[in-house]
Amino acid sequence: MTDVVALGEVMLRFDPGEGRIRTARTFQVWEGGGEYNVVRGLRRCFGLRTAVVTALADNAVGRLVEDLILQGGVDTSLIRWVPDDDIGRTARNGLNFVERGFGIRGAFGVSDRAHTAVSQLAKGDIDWDAVFAAGPRWFHTGGIFAGLSDTTVDVADEAMAAARRHGVTVSYDPNYRPSLWAGRGGADRAREVDLRLARHADVLVGALGLAGPRPGDVRVRPDEVADVLAEVARLVPTAAVLATSLRAVPSAGVNDWASAAWSPGTGLVTGPRMPGLHVLDRIGSGDGFAAGLIHALLTGEDDWPGPPTPAGLERALAYGTAHGALTMTTPGDVSMASLAEVEALLADGSAAVRR
Repeated sequence: MTDVVALGEVMLRFDPGEGRIRTARTFQVWEGGGEYNVVRGLRRCFGLRTAVVTALADNAVGRLVEDLILQGGVDTSLIRWVPDDDIGRTARNGLNFVERGFGIRGAFGVSDRAHTAVSQLAKGDIDWDAVFAAGPRWFHTGGIFAGLSDTTVDVADEAMAAARRHGVTVSYDPNYRPSLWAGRGGADRAREVDLRLARHADVLVGALGLAGPRPGDVRVRPDEVADVLAEVARLVPTAAVLATSLRAVPSAGVNDWASAAWSPGTGLVTGPRMPGLHVLDRIGSGDGFAAGLIHALLTGEDDWPGPPTPAGLERALAYGTAHGALTMTTPGDVSMASLAEVEALLADGSAAVRR
């Protein structure tokens, strides 16, 4: 039986290592995607049984993505395979080129994801009642999938509503990407979609993404987090937990990393603070935070999905913060951390050699 199901796009990531995209001669290839990264981390680090709902064009590139997903231990039986026309005129698979950044040069990405098979998913294509009748405990999706096309918004809405009908916990991450909304209503349309979908969510990850009048408009100072999360809670009063990672970026290679959460019964709860965290590759760290948070909520002493206690939220933030931090120490979108490494970091915060 699957514990957690995610809905989202899975792309091939092309990584030039320490170099630049525009001068690269070789690339390391990974799989990645905002929603997929969460269930991949839950499977590989935390041992939960996970699956991804996505769509891929049925060609050699799509089968490479499938093989990478299988290596991550995520169930591929819910992938929708779309016939290939040999040149990608009707459907194709997404590509993502990402530089890690260094020092004063920030991370940089170039995505090639228009007209992908998953962006063409429409309401009614997936039998969500069958997916959730199989007994998963948690469903996760986010604003990246919702932003792929006008039809994916409806698919996310349909999936989240079905999960709620079946008593499955739902999490949503706004995860705003300006490039996905360019020419399609921009930030205003993205905010409208986020508020529409967030009403189905029990847990909002990246909840500060709903702050301010439009996505990306507000920079929240540490002393403002409590008030801003309380304001977001007023926009989505049905949510049981609002959680967020907190990041300051002195340079591409050194980040200040922390977290916070809010629930109606606890108010603000803060997680560990990791100032001066050395970063190899920051891409996917927010998804790593989400995976740790979900793991802890599902396995903690709180009777989830009952109201979380302060101790339960502290534990969830601790696992999320530690897992997200470790995700930044390795290349690629996906986590390479083990549960033992997460718990060792929580215990003493040491990078000493372990033999």
